[in-house]
Amino acid sequence: MPRKRALITGITGQDGSYLAEFLLEKDYEVFGLLRRSSTTSFERLHHIQDRIHTVSGDLLDQNSLLEAVRTVEPDEVYNLAAQSFVPTSWTQPVLTGEFTALGVTRLLEAVRVMKPDARVYQASSSEMFGKAQEVPQNESTPFHPRSPYGVAKVYGHWITVNYRESYGMYTCSGILFNHESPRRGLEFVTRKVTHGVARIKLGLSRELKLGNLDAKRDWGFAGDYVKAMWLMLQPDEPQDYVVATGIMHTVRDLVEIAFSHAGIPWEEHVVTDPSLIRPAEVDILRGDWSKAEKELGWKPEVDFQELIRMMVDADIEQLQLQKRLR
Repeated sequence: MPRKRALITGITGQDGSYLAEFLLEKDYEVFGLLRRSSTTSFERLHHIQDRIHTVSGDLLDQNSLLEAVRTVEPDEVYNLAAQSFVPTSWTQPVLTGEFTALGVTRLLEAVRVMKPDARVYQASSSEMFGKAQEVPQNESTPFHPRSPYGVAKVYGHWITVNYRESYGMYTCSGILFNHESPRRGLEFVTRKVTHGVARIKLGLSRELKLGNLDAKRDWGFAGDYVKAMWLMLQPDEPQDYVVATGIMHTVRDLVEIAFSHAGIPWEEHVVTDPSLIRPAEVDILRGDWSKAEKELGWKPEVDFQELIRMMVDADIEQLQLQKRLR
């Protein structure tokens, strides 16, 4: 029996790297869609790079996506690529819309034309709930996005539903709440905190500038969440699912756990910077993942404290290695 083929957009990102690992363990042939660039970072994939195939393509270019899908002939497509940093979506709202909204349409159209029997996963986001109408949020909660990123994700979500209902394609969306790991980008608050703690611990820095310490999020581990992505494409009928932990923590909780793990008093080092506070903050995002548990058998395995400690340890180890190599 031939191996299943998976095409992953955003394969060099946090989620893409964990998903590629997971699918390789399932004996998939894994293909990553890469934009043409003079420099492409494989930092998150270096340990499995020789087991991954790459194909050129760009969510801004329809013809490249048609060619990529024609070349790979995937059984499963995971669209993880996006302009995914929320603050940037205010300074680059049009580009965010092109990638995060219209990019989904271009990819779905490429699959519809070239490989209509492929199963497609779309990375939706808890940011779509924004000014949440109810707590916790589930698959039926109305969307009220509070950023250009959230608005673009709502479009991507509904166009995925539309292709499912209009063309009978197997398309589904995972409404993922915040998920973090040692591979998270430094611009995201969890990694900004854990990396900042590591720098202070090693005497490389004295302070850490943060915005709203009272902002609350439902944070989970990215390695757990990519399993949910795969599980969504396995049933006979496609459906959308919320993926979350159901537990909220504030940025202050994050700070306290990270500094405490490193044995440092956080009050002496954390500085509030008003410029880092969002123009419009989401209210309370807490996910109800009971449908995913009931129908897919999925559940989060790494708790918040364990996640943050893991990230602090990884950042300290990475910085120590860099110091030794200098």
